[in-house]
Amino acid sequence: MSLPPRVFDRDLIAQHLKRRAPGAEDFVTQIALDDLAARLITITRDFDQALIMGPDGARLPLMGRSASGAFAFERVSTVLGSEEAPLVDPEMLLLPRQGYDLIVSLFDLQVVNDVPGFLSRIRAHLRPDGLMIAAALGGDSLTELRQAFLRADSEITGGAFARVAPFIPLADIGGLLQRAGFALPVADLETYPVRYSDALKLMRELKGLGAQNPLADRPGRAATRTLIGAAAAAYEELAGDPDGRVRATLEIVWLLGWAPHESQQKPLRRGSATVSLKDVLGKDG
Repeated sequence: MSLPPRVFDRDLIAQHLKRRAPGAEDFVTQIALDDLAARLITITRDFDQALIMGPDGARLPLMGRSASGAFAFERVSTVLGSEEAPLVDPEMLLLPRQGYDLIVSLFDLQVVNDVPGFLSRIRAHLRPDGLMIAAALGGDSLTELRQAFLRADSEITGGAFARVAPFIPLADIGGLLQRAGFALPVADLETYPVRYSDALKLMRELKGLGAQNPLADRPGRAATRTLIGAAAAAYEELAGDPDGRVRATLEIVWLLGWAPHESQQKPLRRGSATVSLKDVLGKDG
């Protein structure tokens, strides 16, 4: 079996995460956690065995709450391990146990090379009728920054380089969930417009979150001050507002799927209908 192409350099991502300023606010993860809490509280289900994971699992909550009450999370990390959240390789995904009622993954799809395999391995760790909820950055996230660097690279170096990681389009999610064997798959998109005083403030915030270029196939040399200045100028042309501030697009795609179970709803077998469509619509329908 051939290995998937290496898209993300997790060693580099770990270095970026380690260099974060102590106590740096991770606004993207906080948005996702608030949204996750709103989703869980609508689910009438006891979660006796629940796990939550992310690139730095130590920053994730120890407790969650469904409509049936509070429950505890186990935590693991897919990039930066710690005593609070041990490291697991997301390409292998050997979790502490099998038979979870709930597995939550926050932004692991931003660091894994084999997305279908990762989702399949989550399903394999769920008990029948267990639930997976995952959040990923959507395809249009940071589109302004991507375009600004492409324009700056073209002007400064005469070439074009990938300096912003690719994200997952919503249209691809349903197929990925079905391919991984989930039942009753659901995908939806939340868009959050964010504004900054200038493009450099956005770049500094991304750096502070450890979110610099994580691509394995990245330019061989770091971005120079000249390039960054050109990208900032291009950004302000592309997404500047009349008040001098700039816009940034943040999309979060939510994936939800259940491990198959005989109790779940299934489509009727073809030809099994007992009521004629003509009877429903009327003879003249």
